[in-house]
Amino acid sequence: MLVLGLSAFYHDSAAALIENGRIVAAAQEERFSRKKFDEGFPRLAIEYCLRSRGIKLRDVDYICFYDKPFLKFERLLETYVGFAPAGLQSFLTAMPVWLGEKLFQKRELRDRFADIDSDTDIGDRLLFTEHHHAHAASAFFPSPFDEAVILTLDGVGEWCTTSVAHGKENHLEIAKEIHFPHSIGLLYSAFTQYLGFRVNSGEYKVMGLAPYGQPKYHNKILETLIDLKSDGSFRLDMSYFNYCTGLTMINSKFEHVFGLATRDESAPLTQHHMDIAASIQEVLNEIMLRLTRHLAKEYQNPNLCLAGGVALNCVANGKILRDGRFKNIWIQPAAGDAGGAIGAALATYHQFLGKERTSSNGIDTMDGAYLGPEFSQSEIEERLYAEGARFDVLTDEDAVVDAAARAIIEGKAVAWAQGRMEFGPRALGNRSILADPRSLDTQKVLNLKVKYRESFRPFAPSVLAEDAPDWFDLDRESPYMLLIADVNRSRRIADDICDRSGLDKLNAPRSTVPAITHVDYSARIQTVHRETNPLFHKLLTRFKELSGCPILVNTSFNVRGEPIVCTPEDAFRCLMGTEIEMLVFGRCVLHKHAQNPNLKLDYRNVFDPD
Repeated sequence: MLVLGLSAFYHDSAAALIENGRIVAAAQEERFSRKKFDEGFPRLAIEYCLRSRGIKLRDVDYICFYDKPFLKFERLLETYVGFAPAGLQSFLTAMPVWLGEKLFQKRELRDRFADIDSDTDIGDRLLFTEHHHAHAASAFFPSPFDEAVILTLDGVGEWCTTSVAHGKENHLEIAKEIHFPHSIGLLYSAFTQYLGFRVNSGEYKVMGLAPYGQPKYHNKILETLIDLKSDGSFRLDMSYFNYCTGLTMINSKFEHVFGLATRDESAPLTQHHMDIAASIQEVLNEIMLRLTRHLAKEYQNPNLCLAGGVALNCVANGKILRDGRFKNIWIQPAAGDAGGAIGAALATYHQFLGKERTSSNGIDTMDGAYLGPEFSQSEIEERLYAEGARFDVLTDEDAVVDAAARAIIEGKAVAWAQGRMEFGPRALGNRSILADPRSLDTQKVLNLKVKYRESFRPFAPSVLAEDAPDWFDLDRESPYMLLIADVNRSRRIADDICDRSGLDKLNAPRSTVPAITHVDYSARIQTVHRETNPLFHKLLTRFKELSGCPILVNTSFNVRGEPIVCTPEDAFRCLMGTEIEMLVFGRCVLHKHAQNPNLKLDYRNVFDPD
């Protein structure tokens, strides 16, 4: 039984293929189109999924889309009517698109699939599931739990912005919902825009900026913008927001609350902006804790699953974990809309078709999120050679691991591309840039000279799973880099960091691994397991043998505004467009200084800001 799941037409378009209940392939369209957050029909991702199993579209039993367009159109119309005559400009902008394309998505999808395989009509094989049902399914069905509470929070689906579901074996049912326009995801996005970052891509910058400030405006937000109940339910005061009627998230009344106009994205960040970021993060933490504490009491179930874009907020996730109301937490690694493709396919298989789940023996079924394309050694060599690359081919993986570990010890930034590309927003050791966490300069150098992004943004550690408790206050696995925990006190360095303010905190050493220690002594941790990624585990082990440290800086293999690399060609171009010093793709080792200087690129301004 083959089921294809799709997400498309908003942001993070993706496709996922399920074979007899097992996730066998999944990828975002952006990785192939090279357009960040590509929202178009995911033809290239679909073709990859089919190619990965050697099948044609006609072989697929069902196709499921992660949204119900008519319900979304209903919400759009009711919102415009409810706020009329305000919002006319937004209405006139949106209606032609909906009437011309989105309202008739079933027909459009059938036409697009016909372009892929003209000899087949998907006809009755095409299904639609509700947006939050797809999110909930993506979190529960791949989880290691037979039964769980599922909490989904995002901007908005059709109507729903926050939902609670209960999952048991092969069934889940949504029990509670909060509806648009009241949305925690949109509240956080409103502050993202106010701080001068881009909505739907800059939210993680707000999270990264928060530790530089103090939550001075926490009470003001709760007193003015949102009515938050003890059980975590909420309503926003819509007089401060513009997203129902305009083309922006906030209005001048919102700006007046905080005493300054919206920051221009090119303007410097001030302490005010850092305090705002700290405040909205603290509010989000409080909302999430109230919700999860109430759910734990109500359901008396030890297991919690999280999905939706808000579930990518690692700081809030870490708060829930440390709160301890739920004993076990599992978060879908592609928690945003891309993961809806997996959820749509799994919902079809388990609920529409009634197929049973196979026991996972307490292990999730995401295969480490390594669900994307991979390339044989011969393919890698042929494709790099065609690009004009100069490289050495090492004899075996031990030689590859040793070469990379020694280069990192020497202070080099090493691009590391191996095996199947990751699904979701995190690089988990197969499309990563790696560096030495012990250097105080690593964070600044990687941000400014390799990633070409803001200096304040933190980097995550990848750590040998067996060594994680010796370095971090973490008592469980975190394979998907979705939990925040503190660096152990024994690893910290006493400093005057508390006496510093703003970005001056960056210059404090903080710990023996300063490159992955944020200014509040936290880290977004990936625990690396021999079972799911033996080669990356071997690299960390070799680095530990040479340095005594079982940790590497791990950041995604791309620059600001670029999708994570997929192919050998993508990887070589990124090498030649940045100050990365070494690329390891399969057993091919490329040194920047050995390349043809005529092939050098400048990636600094190639991609739009994220």
